[in-house]
Amino acid sequence: MNLLIILGIVGPWQVILIVAIVLLLFGGKKIPELMKGLGQGIKEFKKAAKGDTDVEEPIKKEEKV
Repeated sequence: MNLLIILGIVGPWQVILIVAIVLLLFGGKKIPELMKGLGQGIKEFKKAAKGDTDVEEPIKKEEKV
């Protein structure tokens, strides 16, 4: 029971509190830039996980020639 209280489940009030703290720390203008950077990072991570890299493509083209 105590472990459940410590770990807890994030409820709506906790989410609102976290969003308010983030807005206070970074401000409204900085949030879109942070989200854009996060999105690009996730995109790069997915590319790397698949093995699709831009570095490999020129090597393959050189081997065909």
